[in-house]
Amino acid sequence: MINTIVKPAGSFSATVAALALTGLNAPHAVAADANAESGVRISAQAKSETRAIAAKDPQAVNSAANLCGSGYELFTAERLPDATRLGTLFTYTKSGSSGLASSCAVFDNNSGSSVYMKLKLCPNSTDAKLCKTDDDTFSQYAGPVRVTGSNASILCSKVTAIMKYEGGTVINRVTYAAPCN
Repeated sequence: MINTIVKPAGSFSATVAALALTGLNAPHAVAADANAESGVRISAQAKSETRAIAAKDPQAVNSAANLCGSGYELFTAERLPDATRLGTLFTYTKSGSSGLASSCAVFDNNSGSSVYMKLKLCPNSTDAKLCKTDDDTFSQYAGPVRVTGSNASILCSKVTAIMKYEGGTVINRVTYAAPCN
């Protein structure tokens, strides 16, 4: 998939404005784990670093959640490769009806320029054909990528985020996009 929307680097502002004009807004969670600024529900299993990023940058959390769709809750927000933040990886999970669940990932480009990015999301399965990938040169973000399946297949789904910048790989992060029991 190729992002064809012209987006300013490092910010989700244009996407938020476009979504607001179409009437698509962030889900308004009414729960103790909801981020008061963004209205996005934060997973009870989210780490303290994720909660700190959500508190500091609710607009980015909300914008990435809007890209994933309604009903998702934030599982991970991680600045990559470290606090210098050339990119931010967001993962969201959603429980559905009939025992189905979904994971969604968005890899925000905070570098200030168009760079090669790859975002890959795989359910907990040995079938590589079930993985979803978005890779190209992006000025804004890679993704969203989503996988849906049984609760068991979504648990421990893996996400890979790669960014190449100025001739080298500066981010190569593999983590879990959903809780792993």
